Amino acid sequence: MANHVEANEAAQQEVPSVSETAGQILDIGQSLAGQAEAFLTSFLRPWNGYQVLIAISVWVLAHLLRAAFGPRIRAWMASREGWPTWRMRVLVVIHQRLMPIFFVLMIWIVLLVMRELTWPSRSYLIGVIATLATAWLMVVFLTRLIRSRALRMTVRYAAWVYVTLYVLGLLDEAISILDAAAISIGSFRLSLLLVVQGIVIIGALLALARFVTQSTSSRVQANEEISPSMRVLIVKVVQVVFYALAFFIGVRAIGIDLTGLAVLSGAIGVGLGFGLQKVVSNLVSGVIILLDKSIKPGDVISLGETFGWIQTLGARYASVVTRDGKEYLIPNEDLITGQVVNWSHTNDFVRLDIHFGTSYGDDPHKVRALAIEAAQSVDRVLTHRPPVCHIVGFGDSSVDYILRFWITDPTGGLTNIRGNVFLALWDTFQENGISIPFPQREVRMLGKTTPESGAEFVGD
Repeated sequence: MANHVEANEAAQQEVPSVSETAGQILDIGQSLAGQAEAFLTSFLRPWNGYQVLIAISVWVLAHLLRAAFGPRIRAWMASREGWPTWRMRVLVVIHQRLMPIFFVLMIWIVLLVMRELTWPSRSYLIGVIATLATAWLMVVFLTRLIRSRALRMTVRYAAWVYVTLYVLGLLDEAISILDAAAISIGSFRLSLLLVVQGIVIIGALLALARFVTQSTSSRVQANEEISPSMRVLIVKVVQVVFYALAFFIGVRAIGIDLTGLAVLSGAIGVGLGFGLQKVVSNLVSGVIILLDKSIKPGDVISLGETFGWIQTLGARYASVVTRDGKEYLIPNEDLITGQVVNWSHTNDFVRLDIHFGTSYGDDPHKVRALAIEAAQSVDRVLTHRPPVCHIVGFGDSSVDYILRFWITDPTGGLTNIRGNVFLALWDTFQENGISIPFPQREVRMLGKTTPESGAEFVGD
């Protein structure tokens, strides 16, 4: 008990109070105010004013050069037909940044000339402006590699702020202010500096994890030796592992003890037990589907009234695309608990049946041969699995047949192939005089007759 009390007292002594934090911020603010005053005093000197005017003149000249050469460069780019796409994209990025490029080139030329003609102190401000402009331009080009516009702009502005503080020599003061602005929860101290470090480190690790998972995914998807379902499972496992590692490594890097997340993990477990049962069920069902390979991307399935092929297998649902362009998102649990007809589970062969009838006056042997010949004339019907035709009964007005044939591309549609075979049957039967009977009814109209005629009288 005594050791526990001593540990609490030590922790309280290590955590600064609110008044101490406010005092630290006030001292840093006074230091910055003194530096700002000294900067303004030096800025009002004549030579510093001249340097500002020179920088403004260079900026105006860069605008004029952009207006003069921009349209010509654009016309030259339009005439470069047949160039690779990556080269044209680089030229577009350069064309969009012509003004800062001209400014950076000219400001460095001015700086070199001034250092040769006068003392270094009279070109110091020009050097700071040139360094800042170059750093900002490099940040713009480097952040173009980020595809997401929101993320690209966030990283760009953050990098601009960091570079500006570093070049102006204010980075240490900014770090001190961020570290002083903190709140204490027991023995845990949360400062703005810790938040910023966490965002930067975790963001960089997540970006690295995303790059690794995308590279791994592209290589796995290109490997034809791995089954489609195993490809999806490998990609999902890689994503979970790398993103989890990135998060936990980032949390540990900023000094947060992961044992403190035990309460959070317990709360998440309770939430899973009550409110997220369906979500967890779909996640587990998705893993089972990938492991037992019951369905995989590209399979043609029927689920209730839905018939289509599986486009993607997600963690929560499967995307099934139908022939009419609709995309059904079916929860993985329904694919586990419901009855699913997989038309291409073990192979791609699909057998289709067509029922028809012919007149009793036609030779059944000839009809069967002609039906098989007609089916084989259709493009999508397989010839190495030849069609067959059988008599299935003697109907009221026709001899009934069934024609069976095989295809390997159910994603191309079933109704259209049946229609093509029916049309081929029609053409073949017309050419060979085979008739397709249909029910006929004879209706006799009886008029009114007199009783003397001996005929039956039919009333209204």
